[in-house]
Amino acid sequence: MELGYDGKLYILAFDHRASFQKQMFGITGDPTPEETATITDAKRLIYEGVLAALDRGADQSVTGVLIDEQFGGDVPADAKSRGLKLSMPVEKSGQDIFDFEYGDAFGEHITSFDPDFSKVLVRYNPEGDADANAAQLGLLKQLSDWLHEHDRKFLFELLVPPEGHQLEAVAGDSARYDAEVRPGLMLRAIADMQDAGIEVDIWKIEGLDDRADCERIVGQTRSGGRDKVVSVLLGRGADDEKVDHWLRQAAPVEGFVGFAIGRSIWWDPLKAFLDGGLERDKAATQIADSYLRFISVYDEAA
Repeated sequence: MELGYDGKLYILAFDHRASFQKQMFGITGDPTPEETATITDAKRLIYEGVLAALDRGADQSVTGVLIDEQFGGDVPADAKSRGLKLSMPVEKSGQDIFDFEYGDAFGEHITSFDPDFSKVLVRYNPEGDADANAAQLGLLKQLSDWLHEHDRKFLFELLVPPEGHQLEAVAGDSARYDAEVRPGLMLRAIADMQDAGIEVDIWKIEGLDDRADCERIVGQTRSGGRDKVVSVLLGRGADDEKVDHWLRQAAPVEGFVGFAIGRSIWWDPLKAFLDGGLERDKAATQIADSYLRFISVYDEAA
C-alpha cells in the first residue's frame, strides 16, 4: 500500500478516555460497569451530532470519527456501516510515555475493529529524556512496521510539551513557546520519527500561528520521497477564534487535508446536557453546528 492518503478528511475526535472520565465525570481509576455505561452513552451523544451533520449535508466520504474501544459501544461498527472514515486509538490513555493499550495483542484489536486509520497520541520533545524518547521510538517502529505489513494506515498525533529550560527561554510564557519554539521542535520530532523508520500516513498536528510554519511542517512530513503523506490539524480544546485562526493558516497549504477536532466541538454542549441544562437532541444539534462550521471555515480558507 502506498504511503499517504488521498482526499480531504474532517474527523470529529472523541477517543478521550482517562481525561474524559476524570474531567467530565469526576471518575478516577477503573470505572464501574454503571459508570462505563454512562460514559458510553455520552459518547453516543457526540456521535449523534455527527449523524445530525450528515442529515444536514455533510459529505459522508470525508466525514470521520475517532472513537475508542473502551467507551465506544456500537459507534465503531455503526460508523463503518455508514461508510464513514473510522479511526481508533492504539495508545494506552493518560500516559506520558507511549505504550500499547492492549500490549502485544494490539494487532488483534486492530484487526477485530478494522478501522480505516490506527491512531497514536505521542508526547515527544526531541530535547526531552533520551531514554524515554528511545523507548517510544522503538515501540512506534514496531507499530509502524505491523501496520504497513498489514496494509493499514497510520494516523499520528504529535504533541510537543515544553521542557523546563524551553519555557525558561520564553520567560515561562506558554503562548510564546507555542509560537516561537514549538514549530522548530515539531520539525525535529518528525525527523526523529522518520529517521527511526516510523512511517506515518497522516500527521495530526498541533495548531500553528504562522502559515510559513505549516509549510515547513509539510516539507518535513513529505521529505525523502513521502510525497503523498498528509496532515490534519487538531483543536487542543481551544476556543473557536483560536481554532479558526489555525485552520486558516493550514488550509491553503498543499499537504494539509482537513482536521481532527474534538473538545472544541463537543465539550460545551455535552456538559450542558449532562448538567441538565440542554435536551439531548439540542446538544446533538449544537455539536453538528460546530462541526459543520469548522468545515466551512476550512473550506473557505482552502
